[in-house]
Amino acid sequence: MLLDVRYLHISYGDIEAVRGVNFHLEEGELVSIIGANGAGKTSILQSIMGMVAAREGTVTFDGQEISSLASHERARIGIRMVPERSRAAWLYSVFPVLEERSNQLGQTLSGGEQQQLAIARALISEPKLLLVDEVSMGLMPKLVDEVFEVLSQLNKEHGLSILLVEQNVVASLAISARGYVLETGACVMQGEAAELADDPRVKEVYLGH
Repeated sequence: MLLDVRYLHISYGDIEAVRGVNFHLEEGELVSIIGANGAGKTSILQSIMGMVAAREGTVTFDGQEISSLASHERARIGIRMVPERSRAAWLYSVFPVLEERSNQLGQTLSGGEQQQLAIARALISEPKLLLVDEVSMGLMPKLVDEVFEVLSQLNKEHGLSILLVEQNVVASLAISARGYVLETGACVMQGEAAELADDPRVKEVYLGH
């Protein structure tokens, strides 16, 4: 097991943002945590990275309990080797549009291209686990498809483990092996991604049918 989060509680003053959440991710998996805005998804990622202190709970990464580690220490233990090619060449093979736009400033790229650039920057450090926070937010449907295709490629072709938090239930579950449904800081459902996507409760609450 690459990541194991147990009984995670996160509070901001008197407001409890995350309430006793448990989940795990196996090496090489792409797992989604889905839920509406304000459900606590981003707080979970920030806690895993050490950016937000948990009130209770443990985070175990690659067999090491990391709850007491600073953010930069957590980044360091997640580094891994990339395929035997230069890092730039590998990144350009995954993100060919960035090679085409290599002479442009980042702010001149389209929304989808900027999201790919953000992912590429995260991959420069050669992580063992990539945390992705609301990557589809503000993008047109076509650009959402492009970005999610990149994430799927990173997982399936390059074996990168990815934890994805998203409001876009359809797109996230379509590329995930498993998923967790978060509501008001608590995990209310979990299972295989295809089963969650077909669950009547998920369809009613998140898909409108």
